[in-house]
Amino acid sequence: MPAPDRADPRALLEELYAIAVAAAAPGPALARALKDLVPLGPVRVFALGKASLPMADTAVGVLAALGREPAGGVIVPPADAPAPHSALHVVPGDHPEPGPRSRAAADALARAAADTHPGDEAWVLLSGGATSLLGAPVDGVNPADLTALYSLLLGSGLDISAMNRIRKRFSRWGGGRLAAALTARRVRVFVVSDVIGDDLQSIGSGPCVPDPSRAAEVRSALDAAGLTPRVPPALLALLSAVEAGDAPETPKPDQPAFANVETTLIVSNRLALEAAAARAADHGCAPEIVAEPLAGEAALAGRKIAATLLSYAGRSARQQQQCVIWGGETTVTLGAEPGLGGRSQELALAAAGELALARDERVALLAAGTDGRDGPTDAAGAVVDARTWDTIRRAGRDPARDLAAHDAFRSLDAAGALLRPGLTGTNVMDLVIGLC
Repeated sequence: MPAPDRADPRALLEELYAIAVAAAAPGPALARALKDLVPLGPVRVFALGKASLPMADTAVGVLAALGREPAGGVIVPPADAPAPHSALHVVPGDHPEPGPRSRAAADALARAAADTHPGDEAWVLLSGGATSLLGAPVDGVNPADLTALYSLLLGSGLDISAMNRIRKRFSRWGGGRLAAALTARRVRVFVVSDVIGDDLQSIGSGPCVPDPSRAAEVRSALDAAGLTPRVPPALLALLSAVEAGDAPETPKPDQPAFANVETTLIVSNRLALEAAAARAADHGCAPEIVAEPLAGEAALAGRKIAATLLSYAGRSARQQQQCVIWGGETTVTLGAEPGLGGRSQELALAAAGELALARDERVALLAAGTDGRDGPTDAAGAVVDARTWDTIRRAGRDPARDLAAHDAFRSLDAAGALLRPGLTGTNVMDLVIGLC
């Protein structure tokens, strides 16, 4: 890749984003994890999530190098694609909310799990997005009610770990239920983390991780978030049935199914941040990775990040270009009629407003999801500076109104600020990269 012009902040920011995403590529990471592994028996491949296709392709390649082939399995990605082997079936699901394709994917996973034998070895290749891609309800729950719950949680302002503690309760494959369904001699789980702290219970709603929470705790979490009155009654009824002992709890840590499960974390957000910092240094910048994870309301985070970058720019003693990097995942609390956008776009638009007030053109920032898709849009995020706000106004939109209505996509699109790399095949949360 040719070096970008230092006078073009957008070009440099886009390169740093691309380098960060490449560092989080799940295929090479999985190849390293499988390098010295000798399967105990026929291998069944279960690739689930946004990185499922490259991970499955790598698994097939590793087996081929051993003179072996997958005995069967399923791949559940966000979009259809050819299978890397005839023994594997590609069944895409819906995202960010479950739909008919998600239920079809959940059924396909059930069939593939039922085909495992006691002498098999199961490779579960898990990445973010699996919660929705496999979003089918447990017995006794209507699919429409499950989708309504997902929609409610996505707009609640809760972080992904809090959401998944609730969602797994009602989801067919969450909370260890896949491990309980597999009869393989050993279940090896390889994980690409998309949650702060790399909490295995939260990634993909933990299909192979026991759920220590009880139904009463889930009810308390809904109460604390003020969501209980808006939860479909059938879901609350299921919680009551579990609490009364009339319906089963989620699989717990003492169940025998988990004795054969071995989990390896292969990629996390930190790898992406370090790669971006290293490339920034190659370009003569002074990089800094912010230790505190990116979290909280997206708009508030955007304003704080802009203020931080402006403070760097205001230190006249600094002659070297600064590159400040954040990683994590913010949230957005939606109103009754939200517009179009995602958390990275909302963060970027809020930051643009702060930069416009300061009228300091020495600062630019990129905010984007590493998966290439931010919310239900075709953009990963955006690149903004002090001119973006006025550019939106000249294009005929009111950026302040769009920000308040969670309609960042339309403002940023009008300014030509959106970043559209396409689906990247990985998912390690979000990045914010600032130059000043």
